[in-house]
Amino acid sequence: MIEKKDVALEKAVLIGIITREQDEEKSKEYLDELEFLTYTAGGEVEKRFTQKMEKPDPRTFIGTGKLEDVRQYIKEQDIDTAIFDDELSAAQERNISKALDVKVLDRTNLILDIFAQRAQTSYARTQVELAQCEYLLPRLRGMWTHLERQKGGIGMRGPGETEIETDRRIVRDKIALLKERIKTIDKQMAVQRGNRGKMVRVALVGYTNVGKSTLMNVISKSDVFAENKLFATLDTTVRKVVIQNLPFLLSDTVGFIRKLPTQLVESFKSTLDEVREADLLLHIVDISHPNFEEHIDSVNKILGEIDSNDKPTIMVFNKIDAYKAEPLADDDLETERTKRHYTLAEWKKTWMNKIGDNALFISALNKQNLEDFKKRVYSEVREIHVTRFPYNHFLYPDYEEDN
Repeated sequence: MIEKKDVALEKAVLIGIITREQDEEKSKEYLDELEFLTYTAGGEVEKRFTQKMEKPDPRTFIGTGKLEDVRQYIKEQDIDTAIFDDELSAAQERNISKALDVKVLDRTNLILDIFAQRAQTSYARTQVELAQCEYLLPRLRGMWTHLERQKGGIGMRGPGETEIETDRRIVRDKIALLKERIKTIDKQMAVQRGNRGKMVRVALVGYTNVGKSTLMNVISKSDVFAENKLFATLDTTVRKVVIQNLPFLLSDTVGFIRKLPTQLVESFKSTLDEVREADLLLHIVDISHPNFEEHIDSVNKILGEIDSNDKPTIMVFNKIDAYKAEPLADDDLETERTKRHYTLAEWKKTWMNKIGDNALFISALNKQNLEDFKKRVYSEVREIHVTRFPYNHFLYPDYEEDN
């Protein structure tokens, strides 16, 4: 009989800075997201450290006094890991590791670790491995404390090759090999996409953890893995969906995130071919998140990077069941009324009103307003289909909610 084992969470501290570009409120929000990333990776945050600075210290990211505070806390509380909110340079990582004497990670390394855990297919694993190798290459020096020359011997006279040079060569060879492997798989996937014929393709895009996979499960009646963690979905899933009698292909893609590592954007561009080749995008937004507008901007920025920001798009505001406006008493004359106090009805009168029919408000979990969603998607897919097959318009009448 298999015994149940409680997996001990790694104890971690988070470290961020407050600058002119990143004020206190934004810093707190980024650290909230970093804490969720840490939890997703299998860690437990014990404490946060922040420091106001003009710019990060080029040697240790934070000031030496603050670094000493962190070191003392880590020693007293027996902390395993220190996680920084921004990408550290190789020199910074080396200096901080020496000072703290624990595992030091930055936001990029943490996201790469989560991706490595979540990758299921060989394609996703190859892409993650490529991103990890590209991240590792400039940081190899810090991983070796024994940089003496390799031993000589017969055929090895002269200075030889330092161990770090050997490792760099191995990593470069590995990167070249992985890139070739990805090219091969890309060709296979392009053939697969070609074999799907001229069916209309719809792609779900959006920030991570906004409910794309949950919506995919509801619409396609399939069983795509969905969980309340960041990056639950890494591999693109494609399902044939039929609304009324109109068939189309629906793909669920990897979620985006702010400060997404460059290596990941590059290595996952091929996965995002499903987005690039889609006829229609469903941009899913978690309206219950206090900073959903910034999430929209982050997604649009990445869509721009993969030349997909000009595609027909329907904005789907999900999780309306979880939306709660911050309460503000009528007699409160001191508190300034902000967007956080807006009701859903008030939000609909803002810039969302300009989107018109292309703004939908649903709850995928509770299946609220799903008929409106299906009707709008049916209408858009039908228009694309009829443009492609002009003589098929009579096959697909107006959407009937009774069906």
